[in-house]
Formats: sequence, structure tokens, C-alpha cells
Amino acid sequence: MNILLVEDDPDMSSALMRALDRRGFSVTTCVDGGTALRTIKEGTHDLVVLDLNIPVIDGLHLLQRVRSQGIDVPVIALTARSAVGDRVAGLNAGADDYLAKPFDLDELEARIRALLRRRNGSEDNTQRCGELRFDKTSEAFYHGDTPLEFTPREHTLLKALIAKPRHAVTKERLFRLVFSGEANVQIEAIEVIVHRLRKKIAVTKTEIMTLRGLGYLLRELSAERPE
Repeated sequence: MNILLVEDDPDMSSALMRALDRRGFSVTTCVDGGTALRTIKEGTHDLVVLDLNIPVIDGLHLLQRVRSQGIDVPVIALTARSAVGDRVAGLNAGADDYLAKPFDLDELEARIRALLRRRNGSEDNTQRCGELRFDKTSEAFYHGDTPLEFTPREHTLLKALIAKPRHAVTKERLFRLVFSGEANVQIEAIEVIVHRLRKKIAVTKTEIMTLRGLGYLLRELSAERPE
């Protein structure tokens, strides 16, 4: 999967290129809208990660010119702007998705893969592990056809784990997701939520494993070891 990264900040560009490379993507970089437009026209990339605040041709005008020429390559817009109006402007200009800086690299990877699946006609709205099923459209968990009830914090934590079954998710990342914006909460509170979830999902033949020093992962009870 070939990705064009358009980012004029050298530190950010280098960090993103290394991160995406580790995740199995082939990355080409450029630092301005003029170069990006010429590169996109070549049609050799599967997806574009585009910072909107770039020189020569800014990201919004670049998007408009790309779409006006009938080029339908998927584009994820990145920007430090977080106002709703800026997000809407990016999407209206032709972006397929939008991430405001700072963002989580796992979320960027997930959005890249979702866009590529959608483009290839293989979008799957269901995530599974054992007999546990998560419907991304309804945001509901099921055991077979039976909906499962979780508290909002349990739901958020389990959603993060089922997105990458048999792969560790750090306790720190789970803490940020579950307790975003909450003060006076210790990271050990995650252990309480995991303890409750283990009991609730036992019927689904899945388990939450603790990987000391790494975090937690979700796996089928029959699985031999994590990847």
C-alpha cells in the first residue's frame, strides 16, 4: 500500500514516515502543494495523508484542484485546526476523512486501513473475537444475536481491544481513551474495569490477557499465544 505524505514540518514528516513504515506502508513524502499536485497526478499512490497548512498551494486548494480534475484518490486531511468549521471546510473540499493534531498513530492507521478497505469494496462493519461481535454501525456488542450491556467506560475499553484482537493495547492508551478529560483518576482504575469486563465476556469464549509491561489484549480462549 503506497501512501503519499504531504507535510512541510520536517520533524512531523520524519516521525510519521517512520511510524507508517513500521506499520507496513510504503511512504513517499513531499513538502508543498505544488509538488504534491504533480505527484498525485501520477496516480501511483493508494492514499494521501495531507496536512492542510502547507506552502505553495495550501491543502484546501490542493484538494479542490485534485477533485476538480476527477482524481478520486482517498485523502485524510491533517491539521492543527480543531474548529468544526475547519473540519467541514476540509471535507467539503474533498477530504475523505479528517484528523486534528495531535492525534494517536493507532487511530491514523485505523482510518487509513478503513479508507483503503472502502475503496476496495471490502468494508466490514463487524469486528469479532471468539463469539464476541462488535457492530461498528450500531456501536453495540453481541454474543450471537444477544446484545451485551456494558457501562460507557467498559464499552470504550472493550472497543479499543476488539479493534486489534490478539495485539497488545497499552494501559496508558486505554486510560486516555476511557478517562479522557477526567481529573483525579489514577491509571490503576483501568484494572477495575478490566476485572469487571472479564466476568461479563466470559460467556463469549474470549478473555482479556494482562501482558506485564505491555498492556492488555483480547483473544479467544482457545488461542495459544498472542502475536
